[in-house]
Amino acid sequence: MAGPYRPKPTYRPGGRKQSNNPLQQKKDEFDLNINEAITAPQVRLVGDNIPEQGIYPIAKALRIAEELELDLVEISAKADPPVCKVMDYQKYVYQQKKKAKEIKSNAAKVVIKEIRFGPNTDEHDFQFKLKHAMGFLQEGSKVKASIFFRGRSIMFKEQGEKQLLRFAVELEEYGKAESMPTLEGKRMTMMLTPNKKK
Repeated sequence: MAGPYRPKPTYRPGGRKQSNNPLQQKKDEFDLNINEAITAPQVRLVGDNIPEQGIYPIAKALRIAEELELDLVEISAKADPPVCKVMDYQKYVYQQKKKAKEIKSNAAKVVIKEIRFGPNTDEHDFQFKLKHAMGFLQEGSKVKASIFFRGRSIMFKEQGEKQLLRFAVELEEYGKAESMPTLEGKRMTMMLTPNKKK
């Protein structure tokens, strides 16, 4: 007895399997048409390594790329005729992925510096901590200002909140508070984000 009908997988040029799932058929950002996958009868050839830029029949453009031992890559499919570049496609993909990885890595490196207070911090100590926070915000770090209430000092939570709000106001030129001070257990915190540089 024959089993249920299963559609055969389709193949793209270059021998890569293409799934029948429409979500998986979506191209990624580097998946350009290359070499024999380019269907236009003629293309505009660009690149530093070709004898002369201009419009070529696809067969001749492919031959030029082959002679240079490089790939013909369709970089602008919607142009008339499509724009193609002779390049090392694998090297291009590698460089683009490396660049994207570096951007992602730099974005992930958000440094958080913590400044701690007591609920009854004196003015001298407050100014000292304020100066440190200015430096952290100027270098692009976030600042987590926190007050730890020990024992019965929780009675001074309103005073602690005022202190954190004053801290945020004093630092307005360098950063802004992400939210109002929040109390979790015996610790009250407030996060400050550096202002974007103009």
